[in-house]
Amino acid sequence: MNPKKKIYDLLYVVFGSIILAIAITSILKPNGIITGGITGFSLVLEQIFGIKYTYLYYVISIGVLITTYLTLGKREARKIVVYSVTFPVVLIFFERFQFNLTENDLFLASVYYGIMAGAGTGLVLKGGFSSGGTDTIATIINRKLFRFMSVSTIIAALDIGVIIFAAFVFDLRIALYALLTQVVAMKAVEVVLFGFSAKLVKLEIISEYEKDIEVYILNQVRRGISKYNIMGGYTNSGRIKLVTICSLRESILIRDKIAEIDAKAFVSVLPVNSVWGEGVGFDRLTLDQS
Repeated sequence: MNPKKKIYDLLYVVFGSIILAIAITSILKPNGIITGGITGFSLVLEQIFGIKYTYLYYVISIGVLITTYLTLGKREARKIVVYSVTFPVVLIFFERFQFNLTENDLFLASVYYGIMAGAGTGLVLKGGFSSGGTDTIATIINRKLFRFMSVSTIIAALDIGVIIFAAFVFDLRIALYALLTQVVAMKAVEVVLFGFSAKLVKLEIISEYEKDIEVYILNQVRRGISKYNIMGGYTNSGRIKLVTICSLRESILIRDKIAEIDAKAFVSVLPVNSVWGEGVGFDRLTLDQS
């Protein structure tokens, strides 16, 4: 890898971690609201056991890292090791400074936290790293337990599970605000990665290992694929081009898998404003009966 590019990627992780840590310590925690993922789970456990959530987060992150290494292998663990070590340290550091940016306005706190948390997570993903949170846990569950479910579905189930758990430990109102933080955060991640316009993206993939990539998209992401025979202008040799349309979050999962399978693959990403037809997130083709 280009040393300059590597430095920029590491800076993305550092700045993303700082933004997310500030969001947690100056908005989420002081206002008594929660969110999904490991962060929300750590806050719920703190409420139950009285152990600081920063230490719980560190233990859970290291646990996810070790589990990833044991179940998915060294390659997958390498993607999350930087963030799994960096972010908890940054979080513990910023937790020392007690201040509240939103002055106990729970609605504003939920929105602003979502924006900042999404921006921080987006920067980490933009640097080519994984957050080592529910995305990684969902991948483990998909590979080892529920192959019939897509990774994105498992991620949503995990986040909703944490929020439901929080509803019993805190109250229903806090859980509803947690849903708001999740929605805003997901949109903020999309904006950082792809801008304001697209809800879906079209991936065009050219690789020598197109069969492995095809199997992953069909069986784990559970998206459809079109295949085209193409001719390389430089090599003058035939190749297969894979084309799939997916959500922004799924595109990150596919990108990470392609990087694992074939770092020399060529992938173009095109924003898609709308898709008509059968599929998750697509607009169904129906006639107006009125």
